[in-house]
Amino acid sequence: MIDINALTKQTLAALFDHTLLKADATQDQLARLCGQARQYGFKMVAINSAPVAFCKQCLQGSPVHVGAAISFPLGQTATAVKLAETERAIDDGADEIDYVVNLTQVKQREWGAVEAEMAQLRGLCHSKGVILKAIFENCYLTKEEIRTLSEIAREVRPDFIKTSTGFGPSGAKEEDVRLMKQTVGDLVSVKAAGGIRSWAACRAMLEAGAERIGTSSSIKILEEFLAWRDGL
Repeated sequence: MIDINALTKQTLAALFDHTLLKADATQDQLARLCGQARQYGFKMVAINSAPVAFCKQCLQGSPVHVGAAISFPLGQTATAVKLAETERAIDDGADEIDYVVNLTQVKQREWGAVEAEMAQLRGLCHSKGVILKAIFENCYLTKEEIRTLSEIAREVRPDFIKTSTGFGPSGAKEEDVRLMKQTVGDLVSVKAAGGIRSWAACRAMLEAGAERIGTSSSIKILEEFLAWRDGL
């Protein structure tokens, strides 16, 4: 669990996946995103898979990771397609992969297929030294489905399980983060994403057990954090 009172501007920034996943994002906007991530020391830029090579070039010489969203935002592509998109993103320079699980398979309780896909993506990513995050899109799931997906992840061991794409009808919720973390324990980390636009919301997710935050409001949250810390 992250100690909120021990956070500094630098250690909080290092928890952020600085996000730009809009369909109409321009190269100028992506370059600005990368410049901000470099300036503030964010952990990763979260982007769609097509501009990975461009962002990797923008971040050359920087420790900031490039993260590719795979089968985004619906997850409704075949495993072979997800693997191919993942491999291309890694070849283009991706350091992290955030893929969306197949929600139809989840709803139909095809747990073997869900586990097999997660295992194949983990095998590919880890063979290349790349971090894997599995996106659940919790707004469509029951608590039992979230728990079962978390149990699968506990066995397969992706690096992270993630609450949301940010494109569903709702985003991260404290109770879901808490359920996910309680289920996976220390074996898998949890990323909260979707609708996190303030330090108060970010803090709630960290206190619930999140260890990475996906947000397009990273700079605003940092500023609010500094004001909060100065007021202690």
